[in-house]
Amino acid sequence: MPGALTAQPEARPALASALDTTAETGGAGVPAGSSAVPVADRTLPGRLAATMDAGGTAVQRPELGSLVAAVPADEPERAAAHGARDAVDDEAVRLRSAVKAHDGFFTTFFISPYSRYIARWCARRGLTPNQVTTASLLTALIAAGSAATGTRGGYIAAGLLLLFSFVLDCTDGQLARYSLQYSTMGAWLDATFDRAKEYAYYAGLALGAARGGDDVWALALGAMVLQACRHVIDFSFNEANHDAVANSSPTAALSDRLDSVGWTVWLRRMIVLPIGERWAMIAVLTAVTTPRTVFYALLIGCAFAACYTTAGRLLRSLTRKAERTDRAARALAELADSGPIAQFVSVVGPRLGGSWSAPATALLAGVLMIASALSQPFGSWHTILAAVVYAMLSGMAVSRPLKGALDWLVPPAFRAAEYCTVLVLAARSDVQGALPAAFGLVSAVAYHHYDTVYRIRGGTGAPPQWLVRTIGGHEGRTLVVAVLAAVFTRHAAFTVALTAVAVAVALVVLVESIRFWVSSGAPAVHDEGETA
Repeated sequence: MPGALTAQPEARPALASALDTTAETGGAGVPAGSSAVPVADRTLPGRLAATMDAGGTAVQRPELGSLVAAVPADEPERAAAHGARDAVDDEAVRLRSAVKAHDGFFTTFFISPYSRYIARWCARRGLTPNQVTTASLLTALIAAGSAATGTRGGYIAAGLLLLFSFVLDCTDGQLARYSLQYSTMGAWLDATFDRAKEYAYYAGLALGAARGGDDVWALALGAMVLQACRHVIDFSFNEANHDAVANSSPTAALSDRLDSVGWTVWLRRMIVLPIGERWAMIAVLTAVTTPRTVFYALLIGCAFAACYTTAGRLLRSLTRKAERTDRAARALAELADSGPIAQFVSVVGPRLGGSWSAPATALLAGVLMIASALSQPFGSWHTILAAVVYAMLSGMAVSRPLKGALDWLVPPAFRAAEYCTVLVLAARSDVQGALPAAFGLVSAVAYHHYDTVYRIRGGTGAPPQWLVRTIGGHEGRTLVVAVLAAVFTRHAAFTVALTAVAVAVALVVLVESIRFWVSSGAPAVHDEGETA
């Protein structure tokens, strides 16, 4: 019997129902209740898939590609099937399958044509994907060190090494697909090291600029904040809608029509500035310009990409008629990273009504917090008051299940508020070393938020509550930084305090993350390489 059908746990009730209705229709080959709809695949799995699709369960139909599958009825058909099978070049199929189908323009045309052969070379010499991933990290760290020299030769070397690190970054995944060496540890290392490489390189550029008398730590931290906020927008939107019922909109239909025009697909993939285009731009600009120019270009490019993707997501959310599931609401609540204060307020505080109340409250809280950090004198106790109000409002924002059309905006609003508050207070402190310390703190917190995403997407749920409580949640950390700014106004102890908080958060988060991914056996899911 040709064909195969698998169902995720949440779709298995639909599969059981499809079995019943398909059995009732016998050999008709059409979904029950949809007798006017023909079914192209009349195998049992094909009919089951059509029945589930007609019932509202999303079905994915992967293409066989170059593979050959047949059930011959006689000797001539058997001979034809053997001939078709023998005509397939297995090695060519393995090489093509090693490359992602939906990579960005730069990766597809400038990296993958030769990196797949590097992957085959590594496989034939017994190298593992984890070893290649580690080599990519080490290469990026050397690139960051070269940039930190602050010399033109160092910048040129840094750009070349960053590109080579990206080649290795593509090679490790291609090696895993080519040699079928998949592992939880490998997926986690790949996802984690990408963040470490990019942040280390930003720090290297900032150190190199400082050697030349140019302080760009604020720009480096701003680039990191913008990139992290871009990612959490993608994560939140996808988690809110990946299992939504009746998930359709005119905007999505327009996107599907544009997919039939080849050049628009590549253009839209480039506009969102995925990792390939982003690292290529950083590498080239590092070699020929200055760190300040690199960060300006990065901020402008990422800001444009964020506006483009967010506008599209807003249009889709406002025009589609979809019912968010309990799982989606739970994932958004976990991505919100609410600490003890917000959790307490969400239980005992008022519950706001209205479908837009949660994102409106979260955005209001974030705007008030950032505005206070910008407008009030550094160290003002009014900033602490604003942080308290922010904590109260953030608790009210998550007081009900996040099932509204725009509730996926809640986690990005909290990320922007926390990261930007740290950035603004450190930049306005006029204390030596405050911005590098803030860079470290945001890096540690961002790692925690990425780790939360990978756990949710792997189906294991968010980090344990004790971890979220220990590191304070987004509102708790924001309040702590505001208090530190007031206590250590224009004092070197502010840098020491930020560094201490950064180290504490990093240690707790990293130890728990390493313990989880090494021991749990859960799948880690990489975010990069998608069209965002």
